[in-house]
Order: sequence, then structure tokens, then C-alpha cells
Amino acid sequence: MNLKEALWSKTTDSNEPPTPSSSSPRDPESEAAAAAAKSAVEELVNSLKKQRIYREVTLALRTGLRDARAEFSFLRVRGLRFLLKSLRSIAQSDSSISLFSQTQSIPELQVVPVLFEHSLKETADEKVGSLDHIFSVEPMKVKSPSTDSEIALALRVLEGCCLLHPESTYLAHQHKAITVLMNVLSTRGVLEQGACLDALISIMLDSSANQMDFEACNGIEEVAELIRDKQVDENLRLKCGEFLLLLIGHVNGRERSPMATIHEEVRRLLGEKSASLIWAASQFGSTLDPDQRLTALHIQARRVLESLDLY
Repeated sequence: MNLKEALWSKTTDSNEPPTPSSSSPRDPESEAAAAAAKSAVEELVNSLKKQRIYREVTLALRTGLRDARAEFSFLRVRGLRFLLKSLRSIAQSDSSISLFSQTQSIPELQVVPVLFEHSLKETADEKVGSLDHIFSVEPMKVKSPSTDSEIALALRVLEGCCLLHPESTYLAHQHKAITVLMNVLSTRGVLEQGACLDALISIMLDSSANQMDFEACNGIEEVAELIRDKQVDENLRLKCGEFLLLLIGHVNGRERSPMATIHEEVRRLLGEKSASLIWAASQFGSTLDPDQRLTALHIQARRVLESLDLY
């Protein structure tokens, strides 16, 4: 979805009212009426623009969610790609983000529940309740399992939804998101694991419930096990380092945080020197622009990895 500027919202020279010459007399009443008319026109244009963007956002969500609910994986992948593209377009405008947040209060347009009911649904939930379909004339609906790329895309969409609409973290908690994502982190491939770490950060931002679930699932131990294992893909180990830096930097200084003991856990799992480096490096970049912060994050994660390999 590309949010384009409507033709009628553009002002041209022909639409500009003629400016009175310096020699013509100025009528205060005429000037007031002209200003009021101009204000009314601008208000109408803004209202029409807002309605247009809302229609585009809702149409994009309906189109993507329709395929994301499909029985076949290739259709769900198509829907997830469309949703991810739409979220990236929405993120470019504050007004679009606000309208997207409004749509997430409408059950049929909510994205997060669809992700957990279809692409991120665990196979353990696919149990056969009865054998009635064998003796009936009704064909049994067969749903294709989620592929690696589908799960990775679903995690990226989940990340985007939670970043654009913080209340989506509550919807994720209702679907036991931490438990599902920790299962992905411990059983899936590198592609899904990398997307999973990013999604974990997004759903734990300012969400005490999800942070408590992460602690209950021994999430730090899972991440520490991956980053310590030299047989694990190096890019994934770097992603684990970035995860720890972001997580500790976010909860640092919050005395009442559900994860207030995270520093002690990291020290116990990774050692005093690596834990100290992670704590110090997690304070990076508060005054840097986004690109510089991302570069600094990569550099600090590399240093964390080198400290683990050294000691």
C-alpha cells in the first residue's frame, strides 16, 4: 500500500485567490470573510484527506488479512507480505499511524490475533477431535502447515504492529505470545530465530505482562545459551547480543520493572566481564540519530561476542 497525495489536495497557482494590489483599498470585512472561507476550505481538504487515508488503510488491512487467514501457506505468505509492505508505508506518516491505531480497535481489522490463529499457531493445537469426517460426506478441511518464510514474515508483521500500535502487545499477551515465540526460538531455523528476537523486543516494550512471561519462560537463559554456542550461526549470535543490549538498556533504571534482576541473571550466565560490558554498552546512542544508533548497536554487539569468545 502506497499512500499517495490526492489531486484535490494540491494547490496550484490557478487556485490561489488574486492578491489585492497595494493601490486598491482594503475592506476589513472582505478580508475577514476571505480568511474564513480559506480556513473552511483548508478544513474540508484536511477532512477529505483523512477520510481517503483511512479508506486506504482499511482496504490494505482487509486485503492482507483475507489472505493471511487462508488455508494454504502460499496464500498466507502473500497476505503477510502485503501487510508488511502496508505497515512500512503507514510508518512514514504520523496521521497514518494514528488511523492504523484506530483500526486496531475493530476486531475484524486486528492483525495480531490473525497471526497467532494461523501462521504462528503451534502444530500441537492441530489435534483431531473426532473421526466423524470419515463417515460423513463433508470433505475435511486441510490446512497446510506454516513454512519457515511464513513464520519469519508473521514475526516481522507482529513486530511492526507492536511498534506502531503499543496496545497490540496486550493482544499478543492474550495469545500467549512469549510462549509461542520462545518455542520458535528454541526449535526453528536461523531465519525465524532472528525475526523472533526482534519481535520479542517489540512485544516486551512497556509491557509488564509480557516481561513477566519472558522471565517465567527463562528467556534470558535461552538467549544466553545461543550466544555462548560457537556452533550457532555468527549472525544469530550477533542478533542475540543486540537483543541483550536493547533489553538491558530498556529496563535499566526501572526499579519496579518485572525484569529488575536481569543484570544478575546475565552476570550468572555470561560471566562478570561480559555482563559488565553489556551493561556499559547498553547505554549507547541516546543522542544519536537512528542510523547512528543502529551502527553503534552492531558495533557493541560485536564487542560483546568477542568478549565471550575471549573468555
